[in-house]
Amino acid sequence: MHIVVCVKQVPDTKIIKINPKTNTLDRRSAPAILNPYDAHAVQEAVKIKEKTGGTISVLSMGPPQATEVIKKSIEIGADRGYLISDRAFAGADTLATSYALSKALERISKDFPVDMVICGKHAIDGDTGQVGPGIARRMDIPPVTNVIEVSEVNLNEKTVLLRRKLSSGYELIQAELPCLLTVEKEINEIEYAPMPNMLKAARYESIVWTVSDLENVERTQLGLKGSPTVVGKMFTPPRPEGGVKQLEGSANEQVKQLMGVLMDKKDLFAIQSSK
Repeated sequence: MHIVVCVKQVPDTKIIKINPKTNTLDRRSAPAILNPYDAHAVQEAVKIKEKTGGTISVLSMGPPQATEVIKKSIEIGADRGYLISDRAFAGADTLATSYALSKALERISKDFPVDMVICGKHAIDGDTGQVGPGIARRMDIPPVTNVIEVSEVNLNEKTVLLRRKLSSGYELIQAELPCLLTVEKEINEIEYAPMPNMLKAARYESIVWTVSDLENVERTQLGLKGSPTVVGKMFTPPRPEGGVKQLEGSANEQVKQLMGVLMDKKDLFAIQSSK
């Protein structure tokens, strides 16, 4: 069984800032990391491989330094990694990204037929959740989103039994292979990498392709040219006014301050209680 996991290098959104002049993400303000949802996707591929055997490949699109997320995926347990990197891919929205990745998957499939593609539910820098289903549509394979459990993989019947999360509950689905899954974080726990994996990751050289290495590519569907999405403006939401008042002084002084606050609010409480 050959599983391909699509991974992305993203800025750590806990640290990243917005440039006040350009209203865009200042990617230099935060370290680049493996998208957390994609890490769980790689971990799930490892779990499936332990049960069924086979090979795990990871695929990413980005600048040359995106090889670092491939190394991280190797550390988790992937066997090989591919990076498509070319200036022609720059500025791609989800439509152009899914097109480029699907073309790379076609190239991979020529040497190693793909049985399953796994993606994280979404990337934390975009939060659209569109790339995975977009790849599935272009590859003409069934997508199953928001997967929280891979219950069974039947290689003889070419099926997989999945549980996915819905807004109203859960759904059990049997999909035919090949298929594409997008997974939630709760599908597994990221395990500590064993030392052999860490050593392999440190030495690993990713397979890097440019546009010229892919076949039957329409360049008008790549990068900015192939991206109909336009971001009109980005801004930081205004801070909420007011907030919690911190009490100071001794216990008696704090009690007096608290009583003062309650007395100031008594009219509001009276109005609310009368409704």
